[in-house]
Amino acid sequence: MTAEQSGSRSRGRSRSRSRSPSAVAQSFYTRWATLYDALARRAPGVGSVRTEAADALALDPGETVVEMGCGTGANLPYLAERVGPEGSVVGVDFSPGVLDVARERTREFPQVHLVRGDATRPPVARDLDASPAAVLATFVSGMFDDPAAVISSWADLVGPDGRLCLVDLAETTDSRWRPLNPAFRALVRVTAPPGSRTMRASPTKLLNRRLVAAHRALESRCRVTHETTHALGFARVRAGVVA
Repeated sequence: MTAEQSGSRSRGRSRSRSRSPSAVAQSFYTRWATLYDALARRAPGVGSVRTEAADALALDPGETVVEMGCGTGANLPYLAERVGPEGSVVGVDFSPGVLDVARERTREFPQVHLVRGDATRPPVARDLDASPAAVLATFVSGMFDDPAAVISSWADLVGPDGRLCLVDLAETTDSRWRPLNPAFRALVRVTAPPGSRTMRASPTKLLNRRLVAAHRALESRCRVTHETTHALGFARVRAGVVA
């Protein structure tokens, strides 16, 4: 290797280290958008979970629903079918790559609108005459540094009688399937964005803490109306109506 090549590699590593965690995560999810889309559509039982989550929001035709962290848009058709052509579905995600996939998926649904933005500060305003009726978040609660604050802000966005639904993956507590938890922990480590994989603390322990905080926040702000587990206990669906 020449001195010039060595210097180029060093500068590349330096630029990578200097990038913000958000920029690193966006690049990561953009790079792997196609793989995540395949998992989102083809993982065993995922279709029934998405149907249940959409049903748990009890959407009426004409309402507006926001999906925070919509990813490649696997949930958006389910939501669009429930609000109908007179309703509105807003998908928010910070990664341009996954939004490109979502746009292709929702071409036949003109009521779907995709916005690049941060789910912790969603570019969706509350309006007394046209506030979103509901918020859905699937497999994103574990990404937030302060999930309780984020979920509480979503409750403020939809207001009293608005609906929230969280769908998350965590280690199973079902004794029959606990032997599979090590495989789940390995999956979490492999699919985590760069930086979180190399933490001294287990990425799965961090995920578990954040999910507990998120779901407790939902329970503290809402009257829980729906609570189930799926996929051998690894998937959790919890929905409620804001008090």
